[in-house]
Amino acid sequence: MTGRASPATSTKTTPRRGLRRRLVDELLAFAAIGGMKLLLHLPERVVWPLANVSGRISYRLSATRRNRARQNLRRVVEWMAANDRGDERYRRAATDPAALELLVREAFRQHAYYSVELARAPRCDARWISERLVVETLENLEELMTKRRAMILIGLHFGAIEMPGMMAVQRVGPLVTPMEFVANPRIQRYIYSTRAAVGTRIVSLKEAPTELIAALRRDEPVGLVADRDITGGGIEVELFGATTKIPAGPALLAAESGAPVCVGAVRRTAPGRYRGKLLPLPAPQGASRRERSRAMLRDEARLFEQLIIDAPEQWLALFHPIWPDLEQPTMKDGTRA
Repeated sequence: MTGRASPATSTKTTPRRGLRRRLVDELLAFAAIGGMKLLLHLPERVVWPLANVSGRISYRLSATRRNRARQNLRRVVEWMAANDRGDERYRRAATDPAALELLVREAFRQHAYYSVELARAPRCDARWISERLVVETLENLEELMTKRRAMILIGLHFGAIEMPGMMAVQRVGPLVTPMEFVANPRIQRYIYSTRAAVGTRIVSLKEAPTELIAALRRDEPVGLVADRDITGGGIEVELFGATTKIPAGPALLAAESGAPVCVGAVRRTAPGRYRGKLLPLPAPQGASRRERSRAMLRDEARLFEQLIIDAPEQWLALFHPIWPDLEQPTMKDGTRA
């Protein structure tokens, strides 16, 4: 006997396994959506302390995420120290393990804050944003977002991720943007609906190339979060002194449409309080379309650095693979394979 289930056994167990999986998915969706609705309706004086507790618990329980955040943050602060960039407390963390660990702890808390903001997005109307957000580059905002037109707004997995898009919607109208696939369809539909409530039209990553270029040709603005290569088709750039890949989408859209490009990010200064920057991306130089696209992505990476160093612990990409060399196994002597 080979140990393989007979056809009769397979037909009996497979439906049962599928039913169990659907039941688990439904329970997860019920818990996740219920939690987001609870956060939406609870008063602010309650939700931020809850986020603090959640961040502390996650830090203690998530050893793998803690280790990855630490190694990624170390690279950022070492680059800041070597280039004399950013606040001194971040540069100090390059040589002070205790200071670095405080940043790692804070990264978990900031991630919990983002979960609160995602759940409470439907409450963020124009008045709420104007009361909570200080734009540090007001002249860029006035120049780039005064009328509805084709425009490419690039964001990051940083700080209040939703806020640059909300700011754009308030000024120039609905924004078309792709979103990562969520395995649970019920949770995905709920997130779609919450973002639609603030004027964002979500498309899937599969639909994105067609939908985004169509929107630009209709003279509509589009938004992309483009600091992580999720699909595997990214282009190599140098980011914080090491090679990584970022999505080619913004460069391809710019080359195809000729639309102006800007990079925006909003960081938290306190729970529910924000400061943001909007930075135009200069027209890339190069003899060929390929050269111009690569030049644009290099310039984009420089703007990412400029925005992230304001608060590196708020860069949520820290919890994911960024640089391939940091993902290689560590040898006994401390070097990487």
